[in-house]
Amino acid sequence: MVDTAPPDEAEILGTAVTASPLAAEAPVRIPVQRYISAGFADLEHERLWPRVWHVACTTDHVADPGDWFEHRLGRYSVVLVRGDDGVLRGFQNVCRHRGNTICQGSGSGASELRCPYHRWTWDLAGRLRELPSRRGFGPLRNEDLGLVPVRVDTWARLVFVNLDLDAEPLADWLEGVPGDIAWAGLDEFRSDYSTVTPVNCNWKVVNEGFSETYHVQGLHREMLASIDDVNAPQRIWNRHSASFQAYGVPSPRLGRNVDTQTVWDSFVETQGGRMGPEYREPCAAPDVPDGQTLQDVIAQKIRDHQATLGVDLSGYDTSQITRLSQYNLFPNSTVLVSADLFTVMTARPGPTPDEGVLAIINLRRMPSAGAPASSPVHVTVPIDAADFGFVLNQDLSVIRTMQNGLHQPGCTHVLLSGEECRIINMHRHLERYLGLEPGGREPDPAE
Repeated sequence: MVDTAPPDEAEILGTAVTASPLAAEAPVRIPVQRYISAGFADLEHERLWPRVWHVACTTDHVADPGDWFEHRLGRYSVVLVRGDDGVLRGFQNVCRHRGNTICQGSGSGASELRCPYHRWTWDLAGRLRELPSRRGFGPLRNEDLGLVPVRVDTWARLVFVNLDLDAEPLADWLEGVPGDIAWAGLDEFRSDYSTVTPVNCNWKVVNEGFSETYHVQGLHREMLASIDDVNAPQRIWNRHSASFQAYGVPSPRLGRNVDTQTVWDSFVETQGGRMGPEYREPCAAPDVPDGQTLQDVIAQKIRDHQATLGVDLSGYDTSQITRLSQYNLFPNSTVLVSADLFTVMTARPGPTPDEGVLAIINLRRMPSAGAPASSPVHVTVPIDAADFGFVLNQDLSVIRTMQNGLHQPGCTHVLLSGEECRIINMHRHLERYLGLEPGGREPDPAE
């Protein structure tokens, strides 16, 4: 029998580790039913999604009184609304009369929440305000029919929701993540856009694609000359985890003699726009002054470009600009941070186990002079029309092909290595929420 135990948490809890010490004695086996079984998806909807904090939007989406935003997570729907008193609240998006969905999409300037079916109406604090033809119902009290609240809290411009009113505070849920990334000053960012893209795969396929760097050598070979994917420390707290990748340096997989032009070409091809629009196309590598590295030159060009946007990055060193901190928040969000970057990618369940949603929130650091931010654009982007940049487009190409492979009769398990410890950690906590033994599965009634 294969030992499916994760790396010893006592050894790695709260410490930065590389992939090497996490080498497993045997692969960790995850039953494929977790990705394709309707029974397993039902169990997630019953025991996982109503009990965890998850990212819904940003405070920029609901900044002013009357702003509202619908957040969908599989079969669940929450409406977030900024009240007249400035308080941000969340409610289960359901009419207390016949169960109709009250709000769809997002908007601003609302003075009430009205069900379009029979015109039952609530104020922005969730109190029942109007009930047409009340006499036909007999005795009832408005205070008994308020909208059903959910827990709402914020961190770093992100709005989190939890359907469990008894859930632990968000600050405790996030463990050591806020302290670890405090250097980046995330409150200086504002959201400029967010997207929702339906995908033809299970939410875990999407989530796991952003939880390891093992795939860089296969899917993102253009990046190898400008990323150290080998000496990339990983950290596991309890539920959450992180990895840290240096850019502007070649992968050790390419050997010791990678020339400067090759590193430069790779950085320009995969993320040159960070240095300005003139670096989106191939060009000659710049001179590297004595005492500096190409990383230093890249970092300065990023500072120079941000300065043209009114953003001062002079207080951030080369490592903080060229290193990507990638946080995996259990169960389904990935937070990407550098001095000039703040992006959140969330994988959500879809209507069937073979469907999911990729939600992306992009934030940009605001000008140092404090120019006001505009409301973020929020749109649905079909996967066939999606263009999220060189690297993410490659990730989307795999999303298109993974789910069909998981249905093949010879595919009974997926195999995970110690290098994929963040995925293993996610599954171990998933098992705890679902009440399963490590490596266990929930029988599918259709089988």
